[in-house]
Amino acid sequence: MRKHDFSCRLMSENKLTVDDLIYPVFIMEGENHREPVPSMPKLERLTLDQLLIEAGLLVKYGVPVIALFLVIDERSKKSLMAGEPYTVHGQDGIIDEDG
Repeated sequence: MRKHDFSCRLMSENKLTVDDLIYPVFIMEGENHREPVPSMPKLERLTLDQLLIEAGLLVKYGVPVIALFLVIDERSKKSLMAGEPYTVHGQDGIIDEDG
């Protein structure tokens, strides 16, 4: 079965490459600051200026996708109208007039 390329690929073990990675980034307010995420060893919350540095490294290593998560201070949450990062149709993220 493994003498043909097709069947060999079909029966081969899974392969995980950098192309399969999505790197989570937690963004917080402020400048020039990083703090550990206690529940996720080796991950840090970053200010925007630090995110730009981190993104440069991720590009260098070939990581194709960054998932952004906002860290909102409890005091700021109270001033938000909805308090939720989701749109009226249940999706999170940035959208334009085309949806």
